[in-house]
Amino acid sequence: MEQTNQTTVTYFIIKGISDLPELQAPIFLLVLLIYLITLCGNMTILLLVCLVHHLHTPMYFFLCNLSIIDISCMTVSLHRVLVSFISGDNTVSFLTCMTQMYMFSSLESNELLILTAMSYDRYVAICNPLHYPLVMSRNVCALLAIASWVLSFLEIIPFVVILSGFSCYRSNKINHFFCDTVPLMKLSCSDTSNLEILIFTEGIFLLSFTPLLLTFISYVFIIISILKIRSNTGRRKVFYTCSSHLTVVIFLYVTLFCQYLSPPSTDTFASNKLLSLFNTAAVPMLNPLIYSLKNKDVKSALRWSLKKCKRIN
Repeated sequence: MEQTNQTTVTYFIIKGISDLPELQAPIFLLVLLIYLITLCGNMTILLLVCLVHHLHTPMYFFLCNLSIIDISCMTVSLHRVLVSFISGDNTVSFLTCMTQMYMFSSLESNELLILTAMSYDRYVAICNPLHYPLVMSRNVCALLAIASWVLSFLEIIPFVVILSGFSCYRSNKINHFFCDTVPLMKLSCSDTSNLEILIFTEGIFLLSFTPLLLTFISYVFIIISILKIRSNTGRRKVFYTCSSHLTVVIFLYVTLFCQYLSPPSTDTFASNKLLSLFNTAAVPMLNPLIYSLKNKDVKSALRWSLKKCKRIN
């Protein structure tokens, strides 16, 4: 059922990742597998940081925040794919759609802010190690985390207010696998100029470019400090401490820029959905793998936990 030039829309139909019926089961299994891997990986990180005392440091505190965000973001964006396959119902109410869009955008914004806080943590640890315990105290870390969560959930409110105020939609079928800002905006036949300006000013510059700039500045100082180290072994050792974070940052920002800043000629629904799927599924799944495979502390903590479990059994 399509609704054209309606003054009100009470529900939306989510088309999903693919329209082909024969692909629905494989897609469901793939999404379920990725979700379970992401859940297990991030829950492992959370448990290790809670149980292993030497991981009670600012970097792992922020990593716990990142794991919570990844689990939440993936649950918010991909649960509809799983529910639709099981129930056969791919409709969502207008309120549910707006809520999903708000939660996903807020969590995505929060991830960028937490990664920025982690880059500042690496900057202090490498460039000002003597003052690290004082600068990155528990109170400071808690303040940075709280500020990131509060700011990210507040700054998305204007987007939701404008989008929910649209009175006209060309169709109620969303060619996406969840309710996202751009697909919803493209469906509207209302004047979207205010939302486009807000996306360009606040969405790109404040929510994306500012965290990227702060992260970039932190790494400029980090690289300068690393280059001052005379021995190659010392340089590699220091760079290794921030390589996991840098890898995650590059993965996330490259995906976001390809998704939201691609030229109009290449901005097809298929490519957008593919990039969005990578951003919402692959990145949260890779984050715990990157931090566990490239981090000696996490690997040693995991081995210690496994040995302790064997002794108990």
